[in-house]
Amino acid sequence: MPDQALTFGRYRLEPRRGLMSGMREVRLTPKAIALLSFLAERPGEVVTKDELFAAVWPETSVGDAALVTCIQELRRALRDDARRPRYIETLHRRGYRFIGKARAPVAEAALPLPDRPSIAVLPFADMSVDRDQEYLADGISEDLITGLSRIRWLFVIARNSTFVYKNRATDVKEVSRSLGVRYVLEGSVRRAGNRLRVSAQLIDAITGGHHWAERYDRELGDIFALQDEITRSVAAAIEPHLLAAEGVRAFARSPHVLGAWELVAQAQTHFWRLTLADYENAVAVLNRAVEIYPDYAPGRSLLGFCLIFAAHMGWIETAHGLVPGRQHAVRAIALDDRDSWGHIALGYCSMMERRTQESIAAFGRAVSLNPNSAAAHSYLCHGLGFAGLDREAIEHGEEAIRLSPLDPEMARFLGGIAVAHYTAGRFDEAANYTSEALRLRPGFQGAQRLHCASLAQSGRIDEAKSYLATVTREQPQISLEWIRSNVPYQTPALTELFLEGMRKAGLS
Repeated sequence: MPDQALTFGRYRLEPRRGLMSGMREVRLTPKAIALLSFLAERPGEVVTKDELFAAVWPETSVGDAALVTCIQELRRALRDDARRPRYIETLHRRGYRFIGKARAPVAEAALPLPDRPSIAVLPFADMSVDRDQEYLADGISEDLITGLSRIRWLFVIARNSTFVYKNRATDVKEVSRSLGVRYVLEGSVRRAGNRLRVSAQLIDAITGGHHWAERYDRELGDIFALQDEITRSVAAAIEPHLLAAEGVRAFARSPHVLGAWELVAQAQTHFWRLTLADYENAVAVLNRAVEIYPDYAPGRSLLGFCLIFAAHMGWIETAHGLVPGRQHAVRAIALDDRDSWGHIALGYCSMMERRTQESIAAFGRAVSLNPNSAAAHSYLCHGLGFAGLDREAIEHGEEAIRLSPLDPEMARFLGGIAVAHYTAGRFDEAANYTSEALRLRPGFQGAQRLHCASLAQSGRIDEAKSYLATVTREQPQISLEWIRSNVPYQTPALTELFLEGMRKAGLS
C-alpha cells in the first residue's frame, strides 16, 4: 500500500481503503493491490518482472502466470485495454510501466459552504470498454448542471469548476473542500451492444451518506432524445430528495441558529404530510422566516402557498388564506420572478378565485421556468383539471409521476389526475386515484371529498354514505354551500357536477 493516497484517472489508491472509484471500493485481491501500488509509486518507470516478483512475492517462488493473472485482474478492474492502455503499459520482454500520472493530493483550504444547499455535478465517467460514449457522458453532465440550475433555491457549481475533476479521482470530501459544496452528484455511462446504462448517485459530501441512487437502462437510438430523457429524470428525482435531506438536517439543528433556507426546509417537511397539525407547524415556521428574512423569496412563496392550500382544505377561513396568500406570492415573484414556487402559489390563488386563464398561465410559467419540476407539472394538472381540460391535465399529472415516481408529494400528483377524471365523468377512475392518494396521505381532505363524490357518482352509494362520515368528522363545517364557495371547479356546470356527487352521498 502507498504511504499516502495517490490519484489517477477517476481512481484513488488509499493506504487503508485500497482502490476507490468515487465512494465505491473497487474489489481487488491483496496481490493485485500490492502490484498496483508498486507500479503507481513509480510512474513512467519501466519495472521489470524480477522487480515485481521481489516486491509482491518476496518470499515465494512463482512463475509468470501469477504475474500475468494479477495484471489481467488490474486491467479488468481499471477497464484498461492492453492495446490502448491508459494506466498499465506492457513492454515486450522488458516489463511494465505505469502511465496513469499518479500523484499525491495537494492540501487545499476548504471553501466555506454557501447559505443555501449547494451541489457539484461531477463529469459522468465513460465506463464503456472502447470509451466511445464519452461525448454522451459529458453531455449528460452538462445538461444536469443546466437542469439543476433552474432550481432557484439550489446553488449549482458551474461546469468549468467541476470539469477539472474529469481526469482525477472523484473523492467527494475533496470536492466538497475545494468547491465549497455540500452535495455531489456523480455517475457513469456504459454501453453494451445496443444497450446503454446510465447510473447516478447523490451523496452528502460532508457526511459521505447516500441520499439517492438510480440506474437507467435504455436502447440506443436518438442520442439527443436519450440524453434529454435521462437528464430530465435525474434532475427531477433529485429535487425532492434534496428537500427531504435538507429538512432532516434543519430538524437536527437548534431552532435558534436556523437560517432562512433551513426554516423553509423545515416547513416544507411539515407541509408534505397534509394534515392540519402539520400545516400549523409549517406556517408558524414560515411566519418566523418571513419576519426575520422579509426579502427571501422561497419563504414568501411557500408561506403564500400554504395559506391558499389551507383555505382549499377548509383548515382556515377562505379570506384568511387567499388575501395574505396572494400578497406573499406577488411579493415572492417581485423578489425573484424566476422562482417557480412563487408562480405556483399565484396560480393556486387564481384557481381558488376562479380566474381560470390567469391560473393556468401562472402554472404554465412555473413549468416553463423549471420543466423538470414534478411539482410544477402537478399543479398545472390541477389548474387544467378543475377547468375541465381533462386530457391535458392528465398528461401533466402523468409527467409529474414519471419525473419523480417516489416524490413525497405523490398524493397531490394523484389528486390532480383524479380531478381530471371526475370532470370528464370517469368516476370509477377518479375513485381509484383518490383511494391511492388517501393511502399515502390519509389526512388529505381534498382527496377525501373527491373520493366521497366519486363513489356516489359511480353508483357505490352505500360506500359513499359511509365514507361521508369520515369527511364530516375531519371537516365539521362542510356543506353544499361551503363547497360551492370554496372548491375551485372553474365553471358552474363543473361545480354542479361535484355537488351532485356530494348530494348523492347524503351531504346537505
